[in-house]
Amino acid sequence: MRYDPGNEITESLLTLFDQAALRNLVEQALLANPDLKRTHARMTESGFSLRIASAGLVPAIRSNLSAAHSQPPRQTNARETPSISNTFTATLDTIWEIDVWGKIRSGRAAAQADQAALTADYQAAKQSLAAQTMQAWFQLTESEKLLALDQRRVESFESTKQRVQRRFDVGQATLGQLELAETDTENARADVQQTLDLRDQAARQVRVLLGDYPDHLLTSPEWPSLKRHVQAGLPSELLLRRPDIRAAYSQIRAADARVQVAYADLFPSFALTASGGRQSDRLEDLARSSFNTWSLLGNITTPIFEGGRLRAVLGVASKRAEQAYFNYQSTVLSALQEVENTLGSEHFLAAEESARLTALKSAQAAFQRAQRDYEAGVSDLLTLLEAQRGVFNTERQSINVHAARLNNRVALALALGKGV
Repeated sequence: MRYDPGNEITESLLTLFDQAALRNLVEQALLANPDLKRTHARMTESGFSLRIASAGLVPAIRSNLSAAHSQPPRQTNARETPSISNTFTATLDTIWEIDVWGKIRSGRAAAQADQAALTADYQAAKQSLAAQTMQAWFQLTESEKLLALDQRRVESFESTKQRVQRRFDVGQATLGQLELAETDTENARADVQQTLDLRDQAARQVRVLLGDYPDHLLTSPEWPSLKRHVQAGLPSELLLRRPDIRAAYSQIRAADARVQVAYADLFPSFALTASGGRQSDRLEDLARSSFNTWSLLGNITTPIFEGGRLRAVLGVASKRAEQAYFNYQSTVLSALQEVENTLGSEHFLAAEESARLTALKSAQAAFQRAQRDYEAGVSDLLTLLEAQRGVFNTERQSINVHAARLNNRVALALALGKGV
């Protein structure tokens, strides 16, 4: 189907098809699907990781309370009672690493980029789940259409077999012709069982996506309308809309920040430690606000000999940043390829369906003519059976291509980064 400016343009997967049952299924999947919940938990986890990475920018304060009791051993010949002492200590310690080289800030930037990437991953997972649910629904609809077709096919071949049986009874048909009609009838019955199995599997797939027990009781209504389409837009807009591209870009930023962390590890680190508190032989004295003990200590830690470990860590971080960059390139190219493929298929599938429907009309007309000719005795059974097979094969192909068009419409919206 070529784009018609009069058709509706949609910006969301949820509004792509005007079918309430399908929209409700997608909304249920977004609420209950366990895989999506796992992805959401990963995204939430990244928020705590960011808090951990940011904690080093402010001093860490810890309190400590201790008590000591000492009593010397009693001497048997001693005249004096041994002295007993109690010591109570309360301290408040502060530790702060001065971020001279930007190591902590780079670590926080890496965590922020990780969080952005995981947030984009979650958006991509939502879009993918919506698309999978729609396509599973179309597969169920397709299998039910094929099941109805196969059941009509059984009835049609059974009717042909009865025609041959009547002619065989009066000596106008051979046993071989009757057996040939019987063969097509039983093959049609076997196809019904195969399609039933596929229909039940399609129903179970939808149930799993919804987070439900995978039974086969779900049924699908008619095809949704294809009157709504999506607008491709510009390639630059695609880079902003697609969450997988945004995630890949954030991964570059995270990897680059980790290079800065590894580089800062090559230089000395500066830390300040301050401690203040009270020490007394009476517990109630600890409640006083003034400190009678305190200390302030600054230290510098610098790597001297690490066996090349820090340089190797820097090399690993640099190569991972390089990998992230090439992954971004690959993601962008794949996205553009998906758009081009689905846009091309949009046109070719529409042309194919139009040709299939035209062929179906011709096959139906040929079958009706072959039936009349066979009843009149001017045509043989093989011509009738071939025309009959042609009708059902062409109708099956028409159902398949219509399902392919619906699936491709969803794939196009997904490739264009349409949200839910």
